[in-house]
Amino acid sequence: MTTYIEPQSTARSGTRALTQREAKEYVNPYFAGILLGIVLFLAFFITGNGLGASGGMNRLLVVVEDAIAPNHVDRTPYLLDMAGGDKNPLDSWVVFLTIGTVMGGFASGWMNGRLSFETNRGPRVPVRLRWLMAFLGGALMGYGARMARGCTSGQALTGGSVLSVGSWAFMFAVFGGAYALAYFLRKLWN
Repeated sequence: MTTYIEPQSTARSGTRALTQREAKEYVNPYFAGILLGIVLFLAFFITGNGLGASGGMNRLLVVVEDAIAPNHVDRTPYLLDMAGGDKNPLDSWVVFLTIGTVMGGFASGWMNGRLSFETNRGPRVPVRLRWLMAFLGGALMGYGARMARGCTSGQALTGGSVLSVGSWAFMFAVFGGAYALAYFLRKLWN
């Protein structure tokens, strides 16, 4: 499957920007999987917790919500547990994991020549539609992660690594659902 990437404009045709680097080859996926396993083991060993993403984002959003509507936060049991009274929602290991993931992704993209502003889309898909679908998909995933009280990375990596039957069943359902839905959304890429 090919992906259409909108060409970036430069000052002169054929010249590269000073900050743009030559893109390096991707890491072997099996080696990357081994590295991820080591990172997961170290996360358990150092923090006593696994990996996940939605908890950190949730706490960052609660900081904003507490600044805008502190009375609402103090009346909602779910939010009260994170930010009620004198509690600081940023006082959690998962916030630092989230910030470190963003910083590490940015640094990796820059060091490997893949840092650019582009919209990956199919050749017949308008940019606005691609952004709308990305936003809707992200919103649905975020809502589902909060409803399930955890995200797919937490379920797959952390739950799967401790052989949780529920996590394995969840991941089979995620992959099955994604394959079923891909049939209907394939026109966004073709």
